[in-house]
Amino acid sequence: MTIVRHILEDKGRQVWSVRRDDKVYDAIKLMADKDVGALVVLDGSKIVGIVTERHYARNVFLKGRASPQTRVDDIMERNVVCVGPDRSIEECMALMTAKRLRHLPVTENGALVGIVSIGDLVKSIISDREFMIEQLAHYISGNHRPD
Repeated sequence: MTIVRHILEDKGRQVWSVRRDDKVYDAIKLMADKDVGALVVLDGSKIVGIVTERHYARNVFLKGRASPQTRVDDIMERNVVCVGPDRSIEECMALMTAKRLRHLPVTENGALVGIVSIGDLVKSIISDREFMIEQLAHYISGNHRPD
């Protein structure tokens, strides 16, 4: 069973973040520069929110706000759903589906240790399935050793 920790080992634990008083323009620029869809909003080392491209589209662009003047605090999601590194991929997928999320910050002992996206989870599931199919194909073709 694949768990979040395995994904972080493969993709790395880099988490890009902003502060609540940063301007939305700077947050969107950082997302574009780093090719990510979400930033964790930190107050020191404490998670106080998450801001995504969806937040920008719905709360700045569609409302006619100016991103250079709007603060991250004005559009961020404050109720951040986090998971631990030992959560299964299936549990995370169910959580993301139920809560309509695309990103889950990963915390361990209260500290931010990574972030996983829906894309990371799908990639992991596909990889696991491909491995299983490969193993079954070897077994069926007789390329296996008896125990």
